[in-house]
Amino acid sequence: MLYRFCRGLLKLIFATLFPLRTVGLDNIPATGPALLCSNHISNIDPTTVGVKVRRKVHYMAKSELFSFKPAGKFLRSLGAFPVNRGGVSKESIRTALKLLKDGHVMGIFPEGTRGSGGAAKKGAAMIALRSGAPVIPVRIIGSYRPFRRLTIVYGKPIDLTEVAASAAPDMLEQATEVIMKEIHSLSA
Repeated sequence: MLYRFCRGLLKLIFATLFPLRTVGLDNIPATGPALLCSNHISNIDPTTVGVKVRRKVHYMAKSELFSFKPAGKFLRSLGAFPVNRGGVSKESIRTALKLLKDGHVMGIFPEGTRGSGGAAKKGAAMIALRSGAPVIPVRIIGSYRPFRRLTIVYGKPIDLTEVAASAAPDMLEQATEVIMKEIHSLSA
């Protein structure tokens, strides 16, 4: 209920402040698991990626955001869960895999931090390969300048079966590369 209320409120804010144009929303399955993998340019990207999606989108969020108990409770009610950055967060990975196993939609930013432009982390690929969930590449195009159009492109599901079947030692790197290539290839 709180999620729907917040999403409705955010739709109004975005309609006024950052008019959103969405492309490919129908690429997100209506039911079952889906992993939305997006580029990361701002702190408000999770909101931007999820505001027009018809299903609740769950996100990993840096654990520091949960240290103030009321904020942590609020974020959890919106579907976020903590991740310890800078190392392997086994609990976060378990939570992500369970969410996908239970048929939910999860959003993740393979680059880890916003605007990094560097090499993507392997966590998104690992979650995708372990869960078998469809991977939907997402690209945010534009910048968060008030009253300027922002475009969100949801691509067709990425097929990682070839990478998974290879069982190569660098399988996670290959899958990460495929995911990032697909994200960057999306255009309005």
